Amino acid sequence: MRTVHTADLSAGERAQLPTMLRAAFGDRFDEHDLAHALGGLHVLAEAGGRIIGHAAVVQRSLLADGVPLRAGYVEAVAVHPDHQRLGYATAIMDEVERIIRAAYDIGALSAAAAAAGLYARRGWVRWPGTTAVLTPKGARPTPRDDGSTYVLPVAAVPLEGVLTCDFRSGDVW
Repeated sequence: MRTVHTADLSAGERAQLPTMLRAAFGDRFDEHDLAHALGGLHVLAEAGGRIIGHAAVVQRSLLADGVPLRAGYVEAVAVHPDHQRLGYATAIMDEVERIIRAAYDIGALSAAAAAAGLYARRGWVRWPGTTAVLTPKGARPTPRDDGSTYVLPVAAVPLEGVLTCDFRSGDVW
């Protein structure tokens, strides 16, 4: 296990990462998903000189019922299918949560239904209110993301109302 900023990934690691993530996610992982995982810290699990597990923590701005928060947003959490169920996801998330607790007001992520249990067992809370995105044309509800957005409170933050994220290309959450 090691943690490295995007700027310090080697050329080989930058080439391995999308291949491993596509092996884990299949066709659901696209160029926007990769772009969302860049620019922050990567927690890497390695074996035999290859990346076999990954998560990224990138900084995002969130509003929790109008309160601005510096968020450690978790992207591209995956373990290669050949290495799943061996504790790598737990070890990766231990480091992700350490980073969030040390540097951010809140952790946040969007979880597929199949992965929601992993986060809930670790103390992540499904956002109880609604979600939205702050677009160039103003705040817009994101009802498709209601119920799949999870937060890890660090500071005293309101866990109610509308959780609004900053705008980006692809999936906003």
